[in-house]
Amino acid sequence: FAVMGRITLGNPKMAALLPRWREQPGMLGVRVTFNTPDLMAMLTDGRADWFWAAAEKANLPVMFLVGNQGPVMSRIAERHPGLQLVCDHMGLSVAMPEVQAGKFEGPISHTLMLAKYPNVSVKLTSAPTYSREPYPYRDINPHIKRLFEAFGPRSCHWGTDITNAFDRSTYRQRITHFTENFDFMSEDDKDWVMGRAILNKLRWS
Repeated sequence: FAVMGRITLGNPKMAALLPRWREQPGMLGVRVTFNTPDLMAMLTDGRADWFWAAAEKANLPVMFLVGNQGPVMSRIAERHPGLQLVCDHMGLSVAMPEVQAGKFEGPISHTLMLAKYPNVSVKLTSAPTYSREPYPYRDINPHIKRLFEAFGPRSCHWGTDITNAFDRSTYRQRITHFTENFDFMSEDDKDWVMGRAILNKLRWS
């Protein structure tokens, strides 16, 4: 079951596939990851421009994983207001030196730049992976709060991401991390964050 399929950004001919992308079983959108120098360059050198335009035209949601690129992703969100964008993992990655050092402020600030765009939402995922503390991961919780307050409950998404850190938390802890430890979320807020918001975003119903 694939909620978000991957696509090759270096091949503009793939634009022809996007209008019927969701006709594939279990496919609700596209996920793109910028984790190499060449892929990062595609954000600014024009090679990926076809993709954002084609996804917007096809009304296809896009999840993206990239860190410290707030200005670049802001320009994409502004140029393509009809494109539903979902920032993966709060804009963090285990490969980032800041994350490895437990310093989240800089990367989170880049993600916060996107909060003003109504077509951008954020996945509040991977906290157990990034945190340098045991459950309930208090070192990263203030940053989750900042993102939640900036984006709002209808543009924030919980997710397990459990396959990346079986040794860091149980499935139940990943749920109760949000449902029992965040006093800045009302019960209605949690309803949106824990499922309703992503169902709306991806038209997953």
